[in-house]
Amino acid sequence: MADERAAEEIAPGLWRWTAHHPAWHPDAEPDSPHDWDPAVGCVLYLDAERAVFFDPLLPADADAFWRWCDGAVGARCVHVLTTIRFHGRSREAIADRYGEKMVTGVGAIPTGVEAVAFREADETMFWVPAHAALIPGDRIIGDGAGGVRLCPDSWLGYLGQYQAELKLSAPPLTQADLRALLGPLRDLPVQSILVSHGEPLLAGGASALERILA
Repeated sequence: MADERAAEEIAPGLWRWTAHHPAWHPDAEPDSPHDWDPAVGCVLYLDAERAVFFDPLLPADADAFWRWCDGAVGARCVHVLTTIRFHGRSREAIADRYGEKMVTGVGAIPTGVEAVAFREADETMFWVPAHAALIPGDRIIGDGAGGVRLCPDSWLGYLGQYQAELKLSAPPLTQADLRALLGPLRDLPVQSILVSHGEPLLAGGASALERILA
């Protein structure tokens, strides 16, 4: 079992925890589509009225998690935001738990959160201005050395079929294409990058983005 981490408040009202991903492949080839750390990151953002989950996944000790979660959510309305199609994770479990508080449907991005959509890359990142925090899905990951990097080429391999389904007249995405596509992120005053795969970057986010997107 991966080294799961209980929820940690990395800034007032901004929490992150990790949970073991059930589809983890222990023998995955480096930089293959299945090459990621066994524990993946999840984020909860709280303001006075809202509890916003990003790519949530229940940890092994679900009972302890729900006790913490119930206390954190309180009477707030609940949003669950997903960065990429592969990160549905425990979205339904959150919905089952907080059904009467859930806010869903078109336009359900809550106040205090901005969606940064990259349609060609099949991902929507989220920006939390109050914390200068960027929350990506698969396109930006930890580099294993305290920084971040773009995802491996192999993680982009399915995008040709995806683009065809959307009738996008574009060739399969390359690393150079991805850098160009993510360029608008350089305009954000990013401090932290709360990656799902790897260790989060808690300071110097704008400089880190400049390095990987230049």
